[in-house]
Amino acid sequence: MDKVYASGSAALEGVVKSGQLVAVGGFGLCGIPEMLINALKDSGVESLTVISNNAGIDGVGLGQLLETRQIKKMIASYVGENKEFERQYLAGELELEFTPQGTLAEKLRAGGAGIPAFFTKTGVGTQVAEGKEMREFDGERYVMERSLVPEVSLVKAEVADKAGNLRFRLTARNFNPAVAMAGKVCIVEVEKLVEVGELAPDDIHLPGIYVHRIVVNPNPAKRIEKRTVRQATHTEGER
Repeated sequence: MDKVYASGSAALEGVVKSGQLVAVGGFGLCGIPEMLINALKDSGVESLTVISNNAGIDGVGLGQLLETRQIKKMIASYVGENKEFERQYLAGELELEFTPQGTLAEKLRAGGAGIPAFFTKTGVGTQVAEGKEMREFDGERYVMERSLVPEVSLVKAEVADKAGNLRFRLTARNFNPAVAMAGKVCIVEVEKLVEVGELAPDDIHLPGIYVHRIVVNPNPAKRIEKRTVRQATHTEGER
């Protein structure tokens, strides 16, 4: 089975539809599948519910899909870098399901492992637990969280072989493996494609059984989410 596609749009063709539950890997702008996000925008699908740690920044990453109003709901743990997100949410134009970051990671991991729900202490006694089943174990209260099984997962890795075995780079791994495992269909954007057998078994972070389609983006932008520099002092400027 050939998993390699010529472009982002080709990789999404026949898979993405309006109204779907879609998960997207990345943390901030680190490890986001930018080519696939662009292709998702160009596809014109709408009314998406998107699972992602955050929603990019204005005009970049998932921020593009907010500007085109293709997202109706976000399931996320952090949204503080996106003014358009804030505007839409406060105006009642965007639904938001806030989820603690560790809980979000576990909801995806459990979904990929075939576990429909789990109990956690995180969120007990807060708005996170409102309307959810509570249970007591060993004298402690826990809230039940449903797992997440997106219809489509969009993932970024550094290297894939043609069977879909993946290697991630450093912190760009972040949510990507959990997102890949959870999706019913997983589409991966990689910077380099190699032949089967070129990746040493110990270098494979995610086996190809989870990967359905691959697209190569050899020169991703790798933007910095928020550049902060220190102002030089007068003394430093004289050196």
